[in-house]
Amino acid sequence: MNPGISPPVSDDSEEAPLNLPPLQRDASGNVDIDSVPDVIQWFLDFDQRVAVIKHPNVEEVFQWKQEQSRAAGEPVFDFNRAEDRLAIGIVQALSQYATESSLHSWISQLLNALDSASKANESAAEAYKLDLAAGGSIVKEAEKIPSARGRREFLINCWLETLCTAEARVLGWLYKEFYGHPFAP
Repeated sequence: MNPGISPPVSDDSEEAPLNLPPLQRDASGNVDIDSVPDVIQWFLDFDQRVAVIKHPNVEEVFQWKQEQSRAAGEPVFDFNRAEDRLAIGIVQALSQYATESSLHSWISQLLNALDSASKANESAAEAYKLDLAAGGSIVKEAEKIPSARGRREFLINCWLETLCTAEARVLGWLYKEFYGHPFAP
């Protein structure tokens, strides 16, 4: 799904990106969670593996996914944009996985989901001769998949591939900042 974008590599998190807003710390040295949105915004603005979430084709898939969930009767929080969904997911993950081991486990789950979605997308693209590099609508390209279930699975995997890439990238960097060493699977 990510046109020309590679999945995150754990080695990338070894170096701090330039000009990244610092995480603020309280008097005890603990990270001030209120500084996290500035970090997320930096990644959205300057890290192409995260910024891809703002691409119109990704936004189209995200809106498709929200509509499908609503149509299926699933409880859906209506996010205006895919990047809003990403930011809220990152903040929720930091709240829910507040220890090193639980955050490590969550990032590992994201990477596993990313791997599964990526492999499924590669298989679908090959089987149905989808041209995902052309830069056109992914939703329209998915129409080449003959079954509704196959199209749905492909588009969900496209969304998961993009979301997991971006979320793992930001959380991996935050993990290093919180715990003093890079995330290692």
